[in-house]
Amino acid sequence: MRKSAAFIVMILFTVVTAACSDDEITPQERFDTYVDHWNEQTFSRMYDMLTSNATDTYSTEAFVDRYQKIYKDLQITDLNVTYDGLSDKETEQAMDKGTAQFPFTVEMNSIAGPISFDYQATLIKEGEDDNENWYVKWDPGFIFPEIKNGGDISLDITEPERGDILDRNRLPLALNVRANDVGIIPGKLGDQPEETKQTIADVLDLSTDMINNKLNQDWVGPNMHVPLKTVRNEKKDLLATLRNIEAISMHDTTTRAYPLGKAAAHLTGYIGQITAEELDEMDSDNAYDKNDMIGKRGLEQLYEDRLKGKQGVTIRAVTDDDKTVIAEKPVENGKNVVTTIDADIQETIYESYDDNAGTAAAIHPKTGETLALVSAPAFDPNKWVFGISQSTYDQLQNDPQRPLINRFTATFSPGSAMKPITASVGLADGNIVPGEGIEINGLTWSNGEGWGDYKVRRVSESQGPVDVTDALIRSDNIYFAMKAVDMGGDTFVNGLEQFGFGEDIPFPYAMEQSTVSQSGSIDEEILLANTAYGQGEVQISPLHLALSYTPFLNNGDMIKPTLLADTETNQIWKENLLNKKQASVIQKALRKVVASPKGTAGGAQKADFPIAGKTGTAELKRTSEEDGAENGWFVGYPADKQNVLIAMMIKDTQDKGASGYTVNKVTDILKTIR
Repeated sequence: MRKSAAFIVMILFTVVTAACSDDEITPQERFDTYVDHWNEQTFSRMYDMLTSNATDTYSTEAFVDRYQKIYKDLQITDLNVTYDGLSDKETEQAMDKGTAQFPFTVEMNSIAGPISFDYQATLIKEGEDDNENWYVKWDPGFIFPEIKNGGDISLDITEPERGDILDRNRLPLALNVRANDVGIIPGKLGDQPEETKQTIADVLDLSTDMINNKLNQDWVGPNMHVPLKTVRNEKKDLLATLRNIEAISMHDTTTRAYPLGKAAAHLTGYIGQITAEELDEMDSDNAYDKNDMIGKRGLEQLYEDRLKGKQGVTIRAVTDDDKTVIAEKPVENGKNVVTTIDADIQETIYESYDDNAGTAAAIHPKTGETLALVSAPAFDPNKWVFGISQSTYDQLQNDPQRPLINRFTATFSPGSAMKPITASVGLADGNIVPGEGIEINGLTWSNGEGWGDYKVRRVSESQGPVDVTDALIRSDNIYFAMKAVDMGGDTFVNGLEQFGFGEDIPFPYAMEQSTVSQSGSIDEEILLANTAYGQGEVQISPLHLALSYTPFLNNGDMIKPTLLADTETNQIWKENLLNKKQASVIQKALRKVVASPKGTAGGAQKADFPIAGKTGTAELKRTSEEDGAENGWFVGYPADKQNVLIAMMIKDTQDKGASGYTVNKVTDILKTIR
């Protein structure tokens, strides 16, 4: 039976083959070629394969250009046209009749998601003799069946609403507000267009070159609204002035607002129009286009994917009678980002800087929640959303206090604020024993001939042996220099690495790594001595410095910082840096830094609640003899509640009381936010 069946099939195949001469092409072979061109989107070759009636009805431009435009506008990818072939009998019948039908399926991905449809192609044999061939009877249903009898394809985009950035109490750090899209109607510039443009430029703080560039775009017509700038509704006087200029037109729009302004500028960042370079780097799934706004720095940039959302897209077939949805992707509004930041603390710290430059980090030392990250001075992010004038940018760029620089991500010399960390390393190593003192005579110390003329200096002489508590209270440079030299460079550096020096802080907002030295090691004894009391080459960020004080309040464990409200708190970054008794020794000493008559932070006694902490004066000079700039540090917290810890640095405090100036600032802040 099997042999007979095989023999019959072979006979049938021979008959069909014989029915077609060697020179004849089958309709299936011809449609194969057409489908290949279609999948490759070589539309001009597809057009060459249409019937004469189709080419008479549709010009090359109407066919090729329309396909190209629709596929481009709809962002068609992964096109796949498939069909079922004809049986031998169907092929024989088609060859006899001169016509053949091929049901086919089209699948593709589009800006609105996947699209698929079924349709049928009819091939007709045309021509004579050597020019005879099979041609496709085409109609617009090949593009989409919904427009087979004519019609257009429409693409409707619904922009997502950007998510808000909120503080821990859901107060806005960044939000969307109603505003006015201010533009020019070119045809209404009047008889003196250059003067009118100059007036508009002055009112909007723009350059005439910028206005001319906008007006010279290819799409601009005399009666079209050409956008120039977005102005918020609260700028009532400005809007009133603009309404008196005939060439000005205004449309309602939405813009981004930053309620804390400069106080949180480096933290929130701002959004701005996407650049060509940024557009090239974007994942196509995010559906950015050249008119989109994108986070430029800060939290706006860090959480761009979460804040932006995704466009809603609807593809419709539009005919005289109906509008039919071909594909649809609903809009996904951006998600809110709720942070651990406290807007009141952020603003209070920033405003305390007045005209000073510096940086600060505030954390909850028990939970790890980041309450404030401040860089002063700053810029107003509200002015950057739609671009600032060149003159304003130049002014900021040339400001000697460098308001564009984000200082809270940078590292600085900590001065004596480093000493509790050095004490911890010594306690953990056993080199420092609580209550065990060493004799130190005079105000200077040198460790022998290898030091040459160099000497470590301290502020005050001690009476009797100096132990770790007394050394912290009086901020004794010599004590910590001696202890570090006794430990040796390798032991001391290893201890600092246990505190996170030389590695990234586990925090979503990138911070510079804190470093013990430029090389990462300490091979010179003088450098070792200087590093122990916060000079030398040691550098630390304000957030890392704040975190480094948390082991004293958490039985020796360093807390892991968090920034988002939905992140688990009370996590540990570094375990067992100290034992419970050792942590208690330093905690008590930090309270005495404020409360003791010999302490360096006596200014904090003006608060009606107990404050603990450590001062630091980072001397930015090459030798101890010369004068130079000084940065004043204070790391302080309420000793009773222990619910906020602030590490604050103010630049150039040499003529303001050095670290005592910063002590007063932190004390006032704690009194305000308590």
